[in-house]
Amino acid sequence: MRILGLIPAREGSKGIPGKNIRILGHQPLIAYSIKDGLASKNLTKVAVSTDGEKISEIAKKYGGEVPFLRPKELAQDRTPSIDVVLHALDFFEQNGETFEAVCLLQPTSPFRPKEFIDSCIQKFIATKADSLISVLEVPHEYNPHWTFKMDGEGSLSIATGEATLIPRRQELPMAYHRDGSVYISKVSLIRENKVLVGGKTVGLLSNKSYYANLDTQDDWDKAEVTYKNIIECAE
Repeated sequence: MRILGLIPAREGSKGIPGKNIRILGHQPLIAYSIKDGLASKNLTKVAVSTDGEKISEIAKKYGGEVPFLRPKELAQDRTPSIDVVLHALDFFEQNGETFEAVCLLQPTSPFRPKEFIDSCIQKFIATKADSLISVLEVPHEYNPHWTFKMDGEGSLSIATGEATLIPRRQELPMAYHRDGSVYISKVSLIRENKVLVGGKTVGLLSNKSYYANLDTQDDWDKAEVTYKNIIECAE
C-alpha cells in the first residue's frame, strides 16, 4: 500500500510561539516526527506541509521532504486538518504521485515508541479499516458512563443517556480517547467524505508514558520531563 506520511507544521502558534522549531530536549520539535516517519518501513514518502520558510529549512536539515509551501489561507488557527491533507494530496497527484492512504504525524505529539507507526499501519491494513487512530484509556473518573450533561437549570443527566449510574468502577466498559500520535486514513475516505476519521475505524493503544500534546507552556514543561525520563533514556 502506498502511504503518504504527512507532517503538518504551520508557522503561527499562539499558545507556544514558534513551537514547531523550538528545541525540545536536544532537537527542534518537528524533528521527532520527521525521524519517526523516516524510520518507518511502511511509509512510501514522508513530507512536511508548512507555510514557513524557517520551518522548511529546519525540516530539510533533518531529512524531511518539503515539496511545497502551504498557502497562508491554509495555515490559519481554524484551518481544518482535512483541508491541509487534501491540499497535499492534490499537489502530489498533479505531479504524478498517488497514494492509497495518508498517515498524519502531528509534531505536537512528538514522542512515539520505536516501530509504533509501523504497528499502526500493519493493523490498519490487516483489519481493512478506513481509518485508524492511536488511543489511550480514559481514566475511570472521566468514563462517559460517569460523566454528566447539564441543562440550563443545572439539572444533570448521565452523558450516555442511561437512567442510573454504573455503581462500581470494575463494571465500567473501557473507554478510549485520541492521543494525537498517529492518524491513518484511506484516500478514498478523505476524498469522498472530507474526513480523516470515519467508516470502519480501528484504534491501537499507545504507551501513556510517551503521551504529550503540546498546546500550552505547561504542556511543554511536562514534555521536557517526559523527554528526560523516557526519551533520553531510550536513546
